[in-house]
Amino acid sequence: MFIKICGITNADDALLATALGADAVGFIMAPSPRQVAPPRVEEIARRLPADVLTVGVFKDEAPSRVIEIVNRCGLKAAQLSGRESMEDTRLIRGSVPTVIKAFPGGSPALSVADRYGADIVMVDSDTPGSGRVFDWSLAEGAPGGIRLLMAGGLTPENVAMAIAKVRPWGVDVATGVELSPGRKDPARMRAFINAAREAQPARPERDEPGADEDGPYDWRGEGLQ
Repeated sequence: MFIKICGITNADDALLATALGADAVGFIMAPSPRQVAPPRVEEIARRLPADVLTVGVFKDEAPSRVIEIVNRCGLKAAQLSGRESMEDTRLIRGSVPTVIKAFPGGSPALSVADRYGADIVMVDSDTPGSGRVFDWSLAEGAPGGIRLLMAGGLTPENVAMAIAKVRPWGVDVATGVELSPGRKDPARMRAFINAAREAQPARPERDEPGADEDGPYDWRGEGLQ
């Protein structure tokens, strides 16, 4: 089970998340209470282990700007959480190591998410960052054979239920493990990661890359470099 801790704003939280077993950490570059300036992101990313997927989160940003920031900060991935087109997503993917394209649950675009050229497809609530849980059955509109990353109101208390319902490739959390916006709760991060690992299905129903592997996913071994 691939686990991403998003909304990281400081080095202590980033280092703790990775020490607890998170596979990826996300830095929000779009307007948000958790927004972090690129120089700060670059500073934090330099201190993280090489096997951690560092993700810059953008929303309706110009492709050239996404590419410039990701590469300047030394990040390994860009997450596109707005209404980015297929063309813009593919353009960014041509100059960024890994792209995560997010879609609201139930969006008509979700059914053709595999055409965007992203490495990972995220299903989120229609108000990302709100901590609101959406109807998990809406994630069923995603195409098969993709790396499906589930977000939207996940917490240590409900992540196991979400995994059982959707059978995603990975899960993403921000508000569900916070003390306050941008400040993580160590106990809740540990509880979330443990709950997600323990809930990992032995054989996911979705035909997803790496579905039969045990333990944390090796995103580098899957070509997400």
